[in-house]
Amino acid sequence: MTKLLLSLHVLASILAVGPITVAASMFPRYAKPPAPGDDGPHDHDLRTAAFLHKICRGYAVVGIAVPVLGLATGAQMGVLGDAWLVASIVLTTIAAALLMSMVLPGQRELLEEEGEGHDLPGTGAGEGAVGTGAGSGALTVAARRSAAARLAMTTGIFNLLWATVVVLMIVRPGSTTGA
Repeated sequence: MTKLLLSLHVLASILAVGPITVAASMFPRYAKPPAPGDDGPHDHDLRTAAFLHKICRGYAVVGIAVPVLGLATGAQMGVLGDAWLVASIVLTTIAAALLMSMVLPGQRELLEEEGEGHDLPGTGAGEGAVGTGAGSGALTVAARRSAAARLAMTTGIFNLLWATVVVLMIVRPGSTTGA
């Protein structure tokens, strides 16, 4: 049973958290508007940004399976009190909180601010609606660029938390269960 749970936990991690980390990392690049007067090529593309946001939202729901399967695996192995697992649980909780409180809302805010009047599916509370009217161009281009940079930094922290959890899962410092 342990091998089955561990296999499902690892598969869920790869298939759920992997897409979130990639899509969230790519999002700021596509959501950031070009600098005023910049006539050169840029990656500003709200439809791509909206699609990446939809990926992050969808896989965040599926990603709930990762800690559930991880706790079940830890219980089966009898290591729930081990320091490496407790640290992983804390880091996972912080990463989830960061995703739900900063990354996803930050993405949504950038899309709402810039997407007023555009039909970008999957970004607002209802499908097909981007803005809630709260944005209405309230942020300047410079402010949206700054918000995209902050979001990129926050996403980087989110990704580092997950990378640390992966290392802890592999190395398992202090573990007596082998590794």
